[in-house]
Amino acid sequence: MEIAPPRISGIQIFQNPVFRDLRGSFSEFWNGPSLAEGFSGFVPQSAATSVNTELHTLRGLHYQIAPYAQTKLVFCSHGAAYDVVLDLRPHSLTYRQWQSFELRPEFGRSILIPPGCAHGFVSLATNTVITYLIMGPYVPEASRIVRWNDPQFGITWPVEDPILSDRDRYAPDFLP
Repeated sequence: MEIAPPRISGIQIFQNPVFRDLRGSFSEFWNGPSLAEGFSGFVPQSAATSVNTELHTLRGLHYQIAPYAQTKLVFCSHGAAYDVVLDLRPHSLTYRQWQSFELRPEFGRSILIPPGCAHGFVSLATNTVITYLIMGPYVPEASRIVRWNDPQFGITWPVEDPILSDRDRYAPDFLP
């Protein structure tokens, strides 16, 4: 895997080779030994899949607070997504900064999101599937949301009126 430099400290961008032939394509978004070269200590404890049937479905921005903050490896296995990472680590040099990525299976790109960062995405195609490998348990009491359009961060989304869950739509503004 080739690692590209991110702007947010702690994010790792993995550019995985995509092999194509007449049958379609094949790519690997997780390879423990290869990943360990760029980020030691990532041991996923769970895997999750988010299926987004509608165009412009927005999920996020979600994270967990310490001591239950999670590390996530994110990959788009079908469709397309505009993926956003927001740094909420108070002692980080990139605190309160965000970075976006376009994820598509044909790009072969996966994003490692460090603990303490919020994550969200909006589907750019119908039937978009986002796959996660997650280090750290899900703890509902530690779960937090930053509203997708919280003016404190000025995140630029490619849609103005996304499809949202009530939980995401009515999330409060961020309070440090």
